[in-house]
Amino acid sequence: MDTETQLREQAPGRAKGIALLLGGALSNQTGAAVGALAFDAIGPVGVVVVRQWVAGVALLVLGRPRLRAFTRRQWWPVLALAAVFATMNLSLYTAVDRIGLGLAVTLEFLGPLAVVVLGARNRATLGCAALAAAGVVLLTRPQPSSDGIGIGLALLAAACWACYILLNRTVGQRVPGLEGTAAAGAVSALGYLPIGLVVLLAHPPTPAALACASAAGLLSSAVPFAVDLLALRRVPAHFFGILMSANPVLAAGIGAVVLGEALVTLDWLGIALVVTANTIAVLVTSRVGTVPA
Repeated sequence: MDTETQLREQAPGRAKGIALLLGGALSNQTGAAVGALAFDAIGPVGVVVVRQWVAGVALLVLGRPRLRAFTRRQWWPVLALAAVFATMNLSLYTAVDRIGLGLAVTLEFLGPLAVVVLGARNRATLGCAALAAAGVVLLTRPQPSSDGIGIGLALLAAACWACYILLNRTVGQRVPGLEGTAAAGAVSALGYLPIGLVVLLAHPPTPAALACASAAGLLSSAVPFAVDLLALRRVPAHFFGILMSANPVLAAGIGAVVLGEALVTLDWLGIALVVTANTIAVLVTSRVGTVPA
């Protein structure tokens, strides 16, 4: 079978994989926006609590970890990943409450870019880092209405995402299948149990708020997790990185439609620079074989 025939046969599967990845990204950002609708009732912490509970149950069902069989060598990266899960979601949702979905998600994407740049360390990826930095300067330009705390929380979410990538690699090497990630999600949900009881007793949730927060857990955790697994069977790993860069654009668009967030031209330019930097970095590193699967 010649190369042209192979590519022709792979095309439908690859197209389906791309559609799955874009659908997962759309689900992720829609879930975040829907969760933000419950901020007025239960606050960002309340939304994160419910999201973590729902996501933890969903991941347990998907991964089915055999917790009693875990060794100490397996448990420590799982526990570290659980802490990263908890911190990443709390910092991101609090940032969304303060600076909006589009800006928060764009700044969060600096985490994966940092992993690629530090892993490759060549001129091209350093140029991508400079391009992303220019985008961040545009997005965080000093203004009377600038929210330094919100920007800092979004950058904390970015650092957590970078740690998530590195820890997930370790967990994947030490724990079979999806058991490690599922266990981390369950531990994170368990850790939020006392916090959730305090927060939800202080701010009794309405049925609508519970529905929005639960939808965030499903749409932003369970659905993308399952979809990404299916998509990665159909497309190369570097396609995943490129298409993931659509998330900031989707977040900005959905934030405008669902939450009424308005972005000016300089904001869109900053988002474009960060997305472009991520895309180029993935393309460059994929050609030299340094993109982690």
